[in-house]
Amino acid sequence: MQVGVLALQGGFEPHLDVLRSLGVAARAVRTPRELAELTHLVLPGGESTTLHHLLTLFGMWELLRARHAAGELVVFGTCAGAILIGRAATDGARPPRLGLLDVALERNAYGRQVDSFRAELEFEGAPLPAVFIRAPRIASVGPGVRVLARHGADPVLVVGPAALAATFHPELSGDSRVHQRFLELAPSAAVVS
Repeated sequence: MQVGVLALQGGFEPHLDVLRSLGVAARAVRTPRELAELTHLVLPGGESTTLHHLLTLFGMWELLRARHAAGELVVFGTCAGAILIGRAATDGARPPRLGLLDVALERNAYGRQVDSFRAELEFEGAPLPAVFIRAPRIASVGPGVRVLARHGADPVLVVGPAALAATFHPELSGDSRVHQRFLELAPSAAVVS
């Protein structure tokens, strides 16, 4: 297993810290060569339009899509990263999306930065602290995707073939179970695990 965290923009360091606390030799990823060596990639929170722009500028947008489609890469998107790995909830929404996970997301659905909040979710039969910062909302979930946690009626943690998405920031919660779930996904997964 070769694990990396996209380190072009956004909150990548806390993800590296959590993964390293789990005994994983995770590394920061900034080049197509580094991306090509991975089996698992975290796309962190940040600003989704900027992340899209930088992934395209650095030649990783199509490589990421191709490696996932070939069954070579597991992806985990948090907040802005979740926006990018999903699909848009409405036609023409910006930024463009990778469409690696069959979920439609709306940007900034819970309000502005000052509207950020903490909540307790249920995950795998136990409480999970969650931090929501300008969080997206999952508007719909496709048939191959399973909801792992909700905030009220809204799905906030979902898993599909070789992909995991959280609309919150599990790297800021002090609980590593979501990252552990990501590490358990197989790159060539053909069905939801």
